[in-house]
Amino acid sequence: MSRTERRPAARTGPPMEAPRFVGRRREVSQARQMLSHTRLLTLTGVGGVGKTRLAARVAETLGRTYKDGVETVELATLEAGDLLAPTVAAALGLPEAGPDPATMLVDYLADKRMLLVLDNCEHLLEDCARLVEQLLRGAARLRILVTSRQTLRVSGEQVLVVPSLSVPDHGHQPSDIARHDSVRLFVDRAASVWPGFSLDARNAACLARLAQRLEGIPLAIELAAARLRAVPLEQLTREVEEHFDVVARASPTGLPRHRTLRATMDWSFDLCSPAEQRLWARLSMFPGGTDLDTAEAVCAGDEIDLADVIDLLAGLVDKSVLVGEQGQAGVRYRMLESIRAYGYERLDPSEARALRGRYIDHYRDVVEGHRIDRIVPDQLERYRLLRRELPNVRAALEMCLSEPSTAVEGLETATAMWLYWLLAGSLTEGRYWLERGLDLVPGAVGARAMALWVDSMLALRQGDLAVAMPSLEECHTMARQADNENVLPFAIRTSGLAAFSTGDAPRGLALLEESLALHRATGDIDSVAFNLYYAAVYGSTEDPARAARFGEELLALCETHHASMSCSHAKLALGIAMWNLGDCCRAGALVSEAAEFAQKINDRWTLTQCLEVLAWTAGARGDHERAARTLGAAHALWQVVGTTPARLGYHARWHERCAEQSRRKLGERAFTAAFRDGARHGLEPGLISAIGA
Repeated sequence: MSRTERRPAARTGPPMEAPRFVGRRREVSQARQMLSHTRLLTLTGVGGVGKTRLAARVAETLGRTYKDGVETVELATLEAGDLLAPTVAAALGLPEAGPDPATMLVDYLADKRMLLVLDNCEHLLEDCARLVEQLLRGAARLRILVTSRQTLRVSGEQVLVVPSLSVPDHGHQPSDIARHDSVRLFVDRAASVWPGFSLDARNAACLARLAQRLEGIPLAIELAAARLRAVPLEQLTREVEEHFDVVARASPTGLPRHRTLRATMDWSFDLCSPAEQRLWARLSMFPGGTDLDTAEAVCAGDEIDLADVIDLLAGLVDKSVLVGEQGQAGVRYRMLESIRAYGYERLDPSEARALRGRYIDHYRDVVEGHRIDRIVPDQLERYRLLRRELPNVRAALEMCLSEPSTAVEGLETATAMWLYWLLAGSLTEGRYWLERGLDLVPGAVGARAMALWVDSMLALRQGDLAVAMPSLEECHTMARQADNENVLPFAIRTSGLAAFSTGDAPRGLALLEESLALHRATGDIDSVAFNLYYAAVYGSTEDPARAARFGEELLALCETHHASMSCSHAKLALGIAMWNLGDCCRAGALVSEAAEFAQKINDRWTLTQCLEVLAWTAGARGDHERAARTLGAAHALWQVVGTTPARLGYHARWHERCAEQSRRKLGERAFTAAFRDGARHGLEPGLISAIGA
């Protein structure tokens, strides 16, 4: 059956809304009360008991309590403890500007009155404990809510053990049975698969028996409720009781709650067809979920027919093993972490080895086929796809870099994502993967040479010259060896950026132009574009007329190829050059357009620079109050991105002049009031277009 003849993805079930929160009034109240007296609260309990949903509910009810908001960081898909701090920073919208993300986090949170939720910490327990201690020491008004199967054992930690939902005793009346949260949850979930389902006198006893057998564990209840798609309630109750009786006879000491959940998942697994069981196990390799095409590419074969994958996915959605979520890119399938961990246990080691190769090959192709350092019309879509697939790409990198035989593939994949690491502000993560790969690939191979210039560039962006310069020197040495000549233009370009960072602007511009000429000679239009950007921005104060020519060429190139993200960067670069040429009006118009696009896609690094330039243009027009307010809004974002205008030579001089002029015209008190107002309120609706007008 061809793809066009298949049933549409909607066959797998309607788009899933967030499940309705049921019960837990006492636990929500307890958690709220405890957080009013402690700065660290850990919710613990067995898998599937509902720690994540309880934390989300508590965070929702406390949203207005914290002036600086509530932020939740999901850690279930993160497997490398070294990436914990940069992952939390990224979740808070902090692109990295230094080699120590934990210190940057402390600096950012130091004056914040915020609740930070760290969800699913048990597999990163020591790393989470260290980071939490550091954050609590450095941010006096910060409160942290953690979910974990184990406590962090951090000083001052208070613990709330999340119990199972209440279950009815034997012999209660329907009205009494209906008051128990376990029954209410089952009825709620049953109604989503069997419209009109409700508790009444005829089914109350069955519901009570089910709740008792499942011991009030929410995940077990939801898996059981999904079975109502296939069988009536009475049969479901018999199935559960018969299965648990068999398990209980094999366990003389009874069934602890974690074994109750395990028994429920065993039962759900046994209800699946052999092909569904295999797909469940294979899909457990995807920490970030998957779409249909990926499931087919990686999981089909070896007793799973390609044409059957879509129906097998539908079966797993029907059984609540998978959740199907409709997004702009289509339906994406994911598992709750407890279900994914169970599936991974059921994956045969020999099958896992076979899948590992397909998984690595698939995500190498994904990264290479969606490179965002290409001047193409779908740049933004590529960027969003990489963001969506990042947990799975991380898993592929971990697989590659865990064995020397695949280290080159991992290094090449991490290198190909260089612009993603930059735009996402994931500099520490990029360097983490690159440096792990470089340690495993010591020979003079092309993959190492390419990785070295990327690693040195990321280190430069973080101000880590101690690492950047030796890596860059080695890159130059390797680039002059046979078969590595294609690396030389990149090495020269990075040397140019290094020269600017050390204050040698003339040499920096000369090196950028040398690299540009080499890229032109090879017809590498994508690399030409990036050289033009750097030459326009960094050269704007050294030779603004030449920088403007670079900017005009870059903008024309991006517009010709309909590369929307690069167009935004080109407008910023050209706008800075035009400002240095004295054309305030064109500078304001260009940078306003760049800022609006950056705001739309949450590109804070570009937006911060745009606001800085727009403050200058407001001051040039004599609107000094607006200039001061915009400097304040930019200042708030400079803090978010972890740097200052002084660290960028093409911003430093004009920032000081704008601030000094506005302060002189307004007076110290009025300037400070406007600046603080801008920092406090940030980007109000219509602010960008008003500033650029």
